[in-house]
Amino acid sequence: MTLKIHVDDSAPPYEQVRAQISEQARSGVLPVGHRLPTVRGLAQELGLAANTVAKAYRALEADGVIETRGRNGTFVAAAGSAAEREAAAAARGYAERARRLGLDEDAALAAVRDALRAAYEA
Repeated sequence: MTLKIHVDDSAPPYEQVRAQISEQARSGVLPVGHRLPTVRGLAQELGLAANTVAKAYRALEADGVIETRGRNGTFVAAAGSAAEREAAAAARGYAERARRLGLDEDAALAAVRDALRAAYEA
């Protein structure tokens, strides 16, 4: 696992750690079941505070990208299916809300396209 923290990046270090691990897990660079370094170990390796890495690990665990198995360590989880389930749940919630607001399907889809464009171009 190779991570690089850029001090001149506008993203805070914990977000850089989270994003890089997430991307490596999603792309298969970090395969499902791969054991991640300890919080302290990774913090020392990157020159960060342990709390910074712990915050990234908590966010990754909440996203379903990693799982902690107590004293056995932290491992890459089967993130694809968890991420897809969460995205589907969010989409269902949005669809219900858009219908309650009286939007037709074309208007609801246009709002989603605009939001996706904004999120992925950022």
